[in-house]
Amino acid sequence: MSTATSRRPTRRPSLRVERTLQREGYAVLVGMDEVGRGALAGPVSVGVVAIDASCRTAPQGVKDSKLLTAAARERLVPRIRRWALAHAVGHAWPQEIDDLGIMAALRLAGERALAGLDATRPDLVLLDGNHDWLTDPARAGLLGLLDGPPRPPVRTMVKADLRCSSVAAASVLAKVERDGLMVQASTEPRHAPYLWDQNKGYAAPEHQDALRRLGPSDWHRRSWNIAAAATAVAREEGVAP
Repeated sequence: MSTATSRRPTRRPSLRVERTLQREGYAVLVGMDEVGRGALAGPVSVGVVAIDASCRTAPQGVKDSKLLTAAARERLVPRIRRWALAHAVGHAWPQEIDDLGIMAALRLAGERALAGLDATRPDLVLLDGNHDWLTDPARAGLLGLLDGPPRPPVRTMVKADLRCSSVAAASVLAKVERDGLMVQASTEPRHAPYLWDQNKGYAAPEHQDALRRLGPSDWHRRSWNIAAAATAVAREEGVAP
C-alpha cells in the first residue's frame, strides 16, 4: 500500500528523503516521474533513477524538468546516467493509451521503465504525486503474490520532483527522451504540419490549428476529446512544451 508523504519543499532537490527511507531499510530506491500525460500526441513516458548508499549528492543543477531549459536538461542527462546506480525510461504509445486509458498506460510505461533497470531490483519506488498509478489494483495485497514476481512497494509524495533528487533526475531523463521522440517524429512528412519539434505534442495554438485543418494523425490520442481534455490537463499540471 502506498502512503502519501507531505513535507515542506526545500529550495532545491536533495537526498534527504531518500536517506531517511534508506535508514528505514529500503537500500535501493527508485525515483519515478512521468511526462506527457497531458499531451495531445505521442507517448506518455516514465523515467526511473535507482540509487543506493554509494550514490552521493546528485549532479549540480538537477531539478524538476519543467524548471530547466531544454539545453540544461540535455547537458544533465550524461551526468545523471553516470551518477545513478541504474536508470531507464519506459513509454506507452498512443494506441495503447487509446486501448487502455491514460492511467493504465502510465502503469504500463512505469513497468517498462522498471524492467529497463535489468539486474537492479528496487526495494521501494518513490513516486511523484498523491496517487499511486503504478500499482495495479488487481495485483494489490495477497492476490498479487499469485500473479508473477512481487512488485516493489510504492511511496507517493506530493511535489517529490521538487524535493527529491532521484525523482527530479527521473523527470529530466523522461523529458529529454520523450522530447527527442517527438522531434524525430516531426521530421516525417505526415507529422511535420503539427510542429512537434516546437510543441512536443502539447496543445499549443499551432498544433491545434493543424488538427482543425488536417485532423488527427496516427500519433494522436484518438480516444480523447484531445483539444479540450489535453488543454485542461496541461493547465492543471502547469505543463509547458
